[in-house]
Amino acid sequence: MFATTTTARAPLTNRRTEVAVPKRRMSRSNTRSRRSQWKATAAPLTTCPQCRSPKLAHAACPTCGTYKRRQIITPSS
Repeated sequence: MFATTTTARAPLTNRRTEVAVPKRRMSRSNTRSRRSQWKATAAPLTTCPQCRSPKLAHAACPTCGTYKRRQIITPSS
């Protein structure tokens, strides 16, 4: 009833599906010393041009509520 169309694909035997597999289990010490280098960095803070308090870059100031010299939000007391 319906004709199926097939795309030109290589047979499964010719495809490379190899994945890197470690030969030996990595010890707990080596695993933890490798992970010790993977750290998060603190977000850089800038000073607000209006009130001079520290704030995140490209975000409204939580103290005075301004962003790019415009009042965006009501400041939190």
